[in-house]
Amino acid sequence: MKIVFIFFLFFLGIILKSYSQTVFKVERKSDADVKIFVVKYKSEADLCVFEVSHKSEADRDGLWFFTKFKSEAKKKIFFTDLKSEADLKVFFVKYKSEAVWRNQSKIGIWK
Repeated sequence: MKIVFIFFLFFLGIILKSYSQTVFKVERKSDADVKIFVVKYKSEADLCVFEVSHKSEADRDGLWFFTKFKSEAKKKIFFTDLKSEADLKVFFVKYKSEAVWRNQSKIGIWK
């Protein structure tokens, strides 16, 4: 019974980690997995993002936890000033419930 419980906890941890939206901001675009441009209006965004305070809250797309350590991040991101060089356009929202994909064709960039 203990073995079954241990396996359950192990697989639960893998599942939760795979959905984690833990990000690390890099200084050079060559180090990034995804280049991000922050737009002024929600209507321009591919993804609406809400920044969470705790890693455990980053449990679905659009809920980002910024980690201090690159090794803990699912994605390394670079914020660009040029819209044309961005892989993804994001808009930071005020409420957690507003964090959603607006452009479904860009989901593959993040996965």
